[in-house]
Amino acid sequence: GRLEAVTQQMGYHPQYLDSFLKTQHYLMHMDGPLPFDCRHYIAIMAAARHQCRYLVNLHVLQFLRAGGDPQWLRGLDFIPPKLRNLNEINKILAHRPWLITKEHIEKLLKISEWSWSLAELVHAVVLLAHCHALASFVFGCGCEQDEGPGGRGLLKPLSPGNQCFCEATAGNGCSQELLRINRKRSLDSCMELDSLRERMQRIHVETEGREEMRLLQQDREEGEGQEAEVGVQDGTEHRSDLSAGLSHLADTDGEVTSATNLACYMQDPDFGYQDFARRDEDQTQVFRVQDYSWEDHGFSLVNRLYSDIGHLLDEKFRMVDGLQSSAMAKRQGCEPSVFKRGIWNYIHCMFGIRYDDYDYAEVNQLLERMLKVYIKTVTCYPEKTNSEMFDRFWKQFKHSEKVHVNLLILEARMQAELLYALQAITQYMI
Repeated sequence: GRLEAVTQQMGYHPQYLDSFLKTQHYLMHMDGPLPFDCRHYIAIMAAARHQCRYLVNLHVLQFLRAGGDPQWLRGLDFIPPKLRNLNEINKILAHRPWLITKEHIEKLLKISEWSWSLAELVHAVVLLAHCHALASFVFGCGCEQDEGPGGRGLLKPLSPGNQCFCEATAGNGCSQELLRINRKRSLDSCMELDSLRERMQRIHVETEGREEMRLLQQDREEGEGQEAEVGVQDGTEHRSDLSAGLSHLADTDGEVTSATNLACYMQDPDFGYQDFARRDEDQTQVFRVQDYSWEDHGFSLVNRLYSDIGHLLDEKFRMVDGLQSSAMAKRQGCEPSVFKRGIWNYIHCMFGIRYDDYDYAEVNQLLERMLKVYIKTVTCYPEKTNSEMFDRFWKQFKHSEKVHVNLLILEARMQAELLYALQAITQYMI
């Protein structure tokens, strides 16, 4: 069957896909400071900031499979205060990461019985940045769009059947072993669509039933809640290669996470990106990489508080930088490394991060205006990306080149959020 949309698009660059899947799996499924259900709920909160139904639906299902309380899916008012307190930095990191301060960190670490540990907070911050950046990729590559029989996504999907997702880069066919590994370790395994719909509907009905019973007979609520949770765990789970097309669930009547309900997962929905150049000069200053960088500061801090994640993130940053892009750069009349650095530094510049050794006049020379507008949209407000913009800005790029630029956006944005968050944590610790 067809591979899940995100994995399929990243599959144009198999080495990067492998690195991405290792990081995703470690964040969501391996040993770490946070409980598994909380990890997926944090991912829901992060994806909701950009109205990314695709990721919200995926993590709702994973949240339930991890034994999460269905009541939490009613919104932030129904989750523990400790999780709800994360909403503020989720909002700031998603839209204006330069506003995060050590006071935000201190508030989370010192709230009596609802306080976070440093290790838990680092895990949560990495999850938030990961999902915000992944939402940019989802919208940028059209994975959020419904893929009907004609394939209406922004990027044309590969033909179904025997064509392999990495033919575009392999040229002479691909390794069946690589295909097997990537399928086995795909983004997050999940059940087939029919089974998912049936299970979600059952949970929805059970949730409503418990609400009625609580009003009529309070002492029976706990027992029925336990039965409902057992029902969640006992359902047969037919795994697939994430080919179930989860975005379709958002269009099904009665779903817990229909498009109209995404607002329940966030507060202050009007808070969005604001040009860094128009900020209050007295409130924040330009972030200089020479003073705080990923290589010299962020890596060691995150790796110390959340074992091994620093190595995985560092590998992913290096992997996207090492991707071949000679054809893409040639189209722009420059060297590959120069073109990629121009995109990376332009994205960081939008978040107020500056490199003293870089001539920013190069950005205007390397990136045509329409390309810059597209990159800014996908980076800062990805939910506004549409097919008309995509077609207009990317005529000269091949499919794999479009994916490559979206991978640069994903990683540059994630690193920008991490730099601000980790600097604030460092300042708190000092």
